[in-house]
Amino acid sequence: MAAAGGPVAKATAKVRYDVDKNAGSAVATLALNAGDVKLKASATDATFVNGPSLSGLTLSVERPGAFIIDYNCPGKDWRFQFMNTIRLKEKPVSLTYIHFRGANRTTLDGTVTFDPANKVTCNYAFGTGDCKLKYAYAHGSLRRTLFEPSYDISKGVWDFAVSRKFEGDDTLKASYETSKKNLKLEWSRDSKVNGTFKMGMEMPLLDMLSRMSLSAWHKPTICNQRGGENI
Repeated sequence: MAAAGGPVAKATAKVRYDVDKNAGSAVATLALNAGDVKLKASATDATFVNGPSLSGLTLSVERPGAFIIDYNCPGKDWRFQFMNTIRLKEKPVSLTYIHFRGANRTTLDGTVTFDPANKVTCNYAFGTGDCKLKYAYAHGSLRRTLFEPSYDISKGVWDFAVSRKFEGDDTLKASYETSKKNLKLEWSRDSKVNGTFKMGMEMPLLDMLSRMSLSAWHKPTICNQRGGENI
């Protein structure tokens, strides 16, 4: 029992269902807020489909803005994430360090926010040398339209994304991957009242263009000179 005036633990539960082609998968997350630390347990349908098991079960300890530690129960694998923000010439620089113990993979993300409308993000993978740069520009006084071009330095390819937020917590997003020539369309909603969902589709741009056709039809009016009537 919490002492009078002390922090009270709060629990929240979320369920997400993803549809991929003809198959679907569900993810359930239970979070417990205990002061500055959040405890989370995530389970997929694989955890219960053949009876309770450790398949698809992930346990997490999180302190928002500081660190996240994930433990994958079936794989007995750890994931460490540490976050911090520093200032460089009066500009905030957000740093995120992520290490996957099982895969022995480490990445570092850095984001420089020049003003509320402009920011640049760099992602670097140690060992492989993969590096990606992304520029984000929020247009308009309300900044509801977001343009996000990105460049993969190691592959030498560009990707593009544009999204628009509407009143009612709806967001439409279109993105194009030049390396795969794929076009993605997404519709999402993040509402505290109506809940959260996301729907999307992905297909090669050439296939999409080949299935699209534009036709125009017009019926002319012919005047009958003898009777003056339209045919």
